[in-house]
Amino acid sequence: NGYTYEKDGALWYKGTALGEEKDEVLVRANGISTYFAADIAYHYDKLVTRSFDKAINVWGADHHGHVARMKTAMTALGLDASKLDVVLMQLVKLIGDAKDENGNVILDESGKPKKTEIRMSKRTGKAIQLVDLLDEIPIDAARFFFNTREPNTHLIFDLDLAIQENSENPVYYVQYAHARICSILRALAEEGTELKEDISLYNFTAPEEFALVTELAKFPGEIEESVKTYDPSRITKYAIEVATMFHKFYNACRVRGESEEIVAARTALCAATKTVIKNVLTMLKVSVPESM
Repeated sequence: NGYTYEKDGALWYKGTALGEEKDEVLVRANGISTYFAADIAYHYDKLVTRSFDKAINVWGADHHGHVARMKTAMTALGLDASKLDVVLMQLVKLIGDAKDENGNVILDESGKPKKTEIRMSKRTGKAIQLVDLLDEIPIDAARFFFNTREPNTHLIFDLDLAIQENSENPVYYVQYAHARICSILRALAEEGTELKEDISLYNFTAPEEFALVTELAKFPGEIEESVKTYDPSRITKYAIEVATMFHKFYNACRVRGESEEIVAARTALCAATKTVIKNVLTMLKVSVPESM
């Protein structure tokens, strides 16, 4: 398309013709192509040869300057540059409980464990690899924690929090809500209470019931917004909110020991919450325990 030229034995990309600050080498004088040439070839193969509608690249934040250059290269190929979307990921900082020389956890002024940054990998001595991380924490925690922040924000990953089995650990908190509902439904089934398909929402009167129903109704919209913004953290935040709304509902409203109509309505609400939590965790490939 006229956007290359030869100079000093090398093949150059005429980026300045498309508004870039400078031209770039595609093939060096020694015949070896540059990374930029490989990137262009990759996107040509995906968007032209294989006719993909869109390419979504996930890059480190240090490559932000490469985004505009790749988009103008798409224009040089005769493509619509909007077919290329780039998600920039920020760095992850790993922290853990600070310990003294005897291995005892150091507490801060409030009595909570003092945190310290974990810098080195046991294997390479340079950077912590995912395989190192999975030696320390469950894979469920890794999958959930890495999706709790938007791509363009820094993630502080607390290794000690990730292995805690209490409500401070977000993945445990959501899994526990599901397990708790399973326990409730089992107890109701043993008493002969069956889940009814047609229930009246008019049997809901407590604000905690309406809050939970409202939250469950948001699920399809949260998926759509997560897709549009390339932000899976919306889903984990939503799961935590559903679990929170359920715990508030359960603490305020008795599922058992009420009239038949109210028991049926609240049983259905528990079952609907269980379905939503299961769908969210399954989407993230996080296990869905029925007892904990």
